Amino acid sequence: MNRKTGRTTIKTIYAVTSLPAGKATPTQLAALIRGHWSIEALHHIRDVTFVEEASQLRTGNAPRAMATWRNLTIGALRIAGVRGIAAALRCNARDPQRALALLWLA
Repeated sequence: MNRKTGRTTIKTIYAVTSLPAGKATPTQLAALIRGHWSIEALHHIRDVTFVEEASQLRTGNAPRAMATWRNLTIGALRIAGVRGIAAALRCNARDPQRALALLWLA
C-alpha cells in the first residue's frame, strides 16, 4: 500500500524455484526472495564500495581470499551496528587503531 495515497497496488513477480508448484506456499516463496535479495545486497556493497569487479586479482586463491576479507569486513561492521559501510571504511582508514578495536568487538 502506498502510504501517501492510501492506494493498494498489486505487483506480479516471476521467480524460478525448485519447489513443486503444489507445495510452494507464499511464506516459502517470500523467504526465498528475501534470502536472494540479502545476498544481492552483499554483492552490491562489494561491487560498489570495494569496486570488486575492477579487481586485477584473477589467479589462484587470491580472488576468493579477497572476497572472504571483504565479507569479514562487512560482517564485522554490521555486528558493530554500522549502517554506512563506505563511511565506516573511510573512518577506519584514517585511524587503524579503530579497525583493530572493531575486530575485538566482533
